[in-house]
Amino acid sequence: MTGVLDIAKSSLNRNGFLDIEVDPSLDLVVEINNMKKEKNAIILAHYYQESEIQDVADYIGDSLGLSQKAESTEADIIVFAGVHFMAETAKMLNPLKKVLLPDLKAGCSLADSCPAPMFKKFKEKYPDHIVVSYINCTAELKTLTDICCTSSNAEAIINSIPTDKGIIFAPDKNLGAYLIKKTGRDMVLWNGACMVHEIFSREKITKLMHRNPQAKFIAHPECEAHILDMADFIGSTSQMLKYTQQNSAASFIVGTEAGIIHQMELASPNKTFIPAPPTNNCVCNECPHMKRNTLEKLYISMKYELPEIILEDWVIEKGRKCIDSMLEVSANAGFKA
Repeated sequence: MTGVLDIAKSSLNRNGFLDIEVDPSLDLVVEINNMKKEKNAIILAHYYQESEIQDVADYIGDSLGLSQKAESTEADIIVFAGVHFMAETAKMLNPLKKVLLPDLKAGCSLADSCPAPMFKKFKEKYPDHIVVSYINCTAELKTLTDICCTSSNAEAIINSIPTDKGIIFAPDKNLGAYLIKKTGRDMVLWNGACMVHEIFSREKITKLMHRNPQAKFIAHPECEAHILDMADFIGSTSQMLKYTQQNSAASFIVGTEAGIIHQMELASPNKTFIPAPPTNNCVCNECPHMKRNTLEKLYISMKYELPEIILEDWVIEKGRKCIDSMLEVSANAGFKA
């Protein structure tokens, strides 16, 4: 007889997650914590996840911290509460471990903006250039990359490359333009962008700043230049979090995905955090891909150990090199998870 799990597996490719009902009487936090012990599993969560997922995670961080944690973990199962490229990175760093992603359709608009076959042709125009790819890219793109970077370590990565070498930077044109300004390097940029960070409204942020004159406006370098020009501070999610803890200001307008505000409020409960508004009618800017993960999907994924991230051996072998290079430069530059 076909069981519930067998039926669910058949719909996994279509739905991207196990379509199984959860008993509403279950305390999912208790169940998840029990499974972590029973299965020797670790939950890694990005700052952009729902607050209830962050609260049950073993480690919460940005892409660099998550990569470093994935590399060093002794867990048998890595449950990645994030998006697809993050789980792929964890699998590359842990090819013999089981890596789970609660919803396989939790993708990334930035990663999707740079298909590997198209980039390969683009790369052929600059045969002597070093390829630096933002970690927000597919596993296949990493196989065409010399060294990865995150928004935390990007400047250090660029500065580690000899000045006589040309650089192709992919896939984020906004981060690339910011790095050109910061480092003075002349880089060839791929024309990609993040859907979340490209729709912040300069007009609405300006109005917020007028209404909150004491607030500091902080922004992620994936934002467009006209947004970054307004910012009091520009940094990765982890750097933004640290800035709000150390700066004496009592309020901050936050120019990145609103999920980070949960950690900011936990770290500085007496401060006020205002999400920077997008151009649409929403009051904050959320990533629909990040928000595909839910506590229920996390529970089901851990219970049945599906969906699992599977990568071909050649992708792991070839793609991992650029991640290892990034982690080595990061360690030498003093970046710690």
